[in-house]
Amino acid sequence: MTDRSKIGQHRISVGFQGGQMLALRVSDAQLKGLYKALEGGGWHELESEDGPVRLYLGQVVYVRAEDEDSRVGFGA
Repeated sequence: MTDRSKIGQHRISVGFQGGQMLALRVSDAQLKGLYKALEGGGWHELESEDGPVRLYLGQVVYVRAEDEDSRVGFGA
């Protein structure tokens, strides 16, 4: 069965200059907002599953995203 609270959720990894990486779970809207904000740079606040996170977009070198419901395994 699918957990309804996970629908529309994405696991993302945000990579920064210097090699640091931040892993988060965010909604569709938050991910789209992040992609749009990357065009402008500056600071951006994300609402993640663990609470709010502020990112300085001038240091972001990549964003990797995958759908929560696309995972295969024993928990599926």
